[in-house]
Amino acid sequence: MIRQLIRALRKQILIDVGTQKDFFLGGGSACIRNHRRVLSNIRRVMAWTRARNIRIISTCDVYSNNNGGSATDYCLDGTDGQEKIRYTLLSNRMSFAADGSTDLPIDVLRRYRQIILYKRCVDPFDEPRIERLLSEVRANEFVLIGASTEGAVEAMALGLLQRRKKVTVVVDAVGTYNTRQAALALRKMAAKGARLVETKTIAGKSHLRRIGICNCKACQGRGGKPSAGFEGEN
Repeated sequence: MIRQLIRALRKQILIDVGTQKDFFLGGGSACIRNHRRVLSNIRRVMAWTRARNIRIISTCDVYSNNNGGSATDYCLDGTDGQEKIRYTLLSNRMSFAADGSTDLPIDVLRRYRQIILYKRCVDPFDEPRIERLLSEVRANEFVLIGASTEGAVEAMALGLLQRRKKVTVVVDAVGTYNTRQAALALRKMAAKGARLVETKTIAGKSHLRRIGICNCKACQGRGGKPSAGFEGEN
């Protein structure tokens, strides 16, 4: 354990996986299923995190555009879709590029409430800096939200469990593309020791009806007017 990462054992740390516009907004290049419900629960978990002063470790996908020749069509560097959903960002934060380095500032999780780590792969543990931080940080519980259940969230949960961390997955605050594969992924996580809970278990119930971020018809409701852009101003 390297002391400069985090000196004291924390009760909980929120792991926020890929809460980016391309994954969670109706106009995104790789939007998940049922994004309205998942976004509402993510917003609730984020409010709970702020209220309890819980530290957040966020991972974000970023891929080079390669002058239009990228192998992926989502989360391209410099695009709106690569940006995080605004209510998943804290003001006291620090970001790290996906550059193959393992360097981290002294006592980083004492100085910042949110650490954002960019990655160029599905499995976060394939990025050296992410692997170092998540392997060395100490907490009683790592709470996971984000996308996708059968992709990066599964890889995150299994990687943490392999490193003998206690993992809780908020199942209605993680998005998916394929329900059958997602169900299999959740069973695999549970079999390895992850606790599966719903948002209300940790953050209580919410009366939130509009998520205030996506302009698609489903998110705006019956009277909503969808726009061509990613975000509304409400």
